[in-house]
Amino acid sequence: MNHLKQIVVQKVSHDDHEVIISLLKEIAQWLKDHKINQWSYLLVGGDDEEIIYAIQHDHTYKVLKDDTLIATFTLSPEQSEWDQHIFGKDAFSDSMYLHRLAVVPEYMNQGIGKEILHWIQENMGKEKKYIKLDCVADNVKLNRFYQDNGFEYLGETDNHSKYRKVLVRRA
Repeated sequence: MNHLKQIVVQKVSHDDHEVIISLLKEIAQWLKDHKINQWSYLLVGGDDEEIIYAIQHDHTYKVLKDDTLIATFTLSPEQSEWDQHIFGKDAFSDSMYLHRLAVVPEYMNQGIGKEILHWIQENMGKEKKYIKLDCVADNVKLNRFYQDNGFEYLGETDNHSKYRKVLVRRA
């Protein structure tokens, strides 16, 4: 468990998969309602199995503020099929892959996403050299968010922007 200015980050327990899937679907519905092209496949059960797999393998985290679940993210030390499709085969196995970074709408635009990225930067450098992620290429606000937080744009594959950032090296 790690404390930042406003938040607590914890690994999700194996019993919490329904809570995390529900949270992601609520956020996906909010995005759809606001005409943001992101995660509509989650609304019909897309990725449910992958979400459960990530939780069972201790790759998914929950973010709490005053004991309230306000965000979640998955940080995998191994490539998924999707990661290989987007980035190509990680021959050096030197990257963590960030997926489904999601903040509850009431907590958006309060710096929570930035704090989560800071937590990852500070806590994952001893495991891998890079953090990589992708996002829908036409989601201008989300692309700007990652660029503003120091991620290097690596190009585009299959209408998804690719980003990478060097993690702080820890002994």
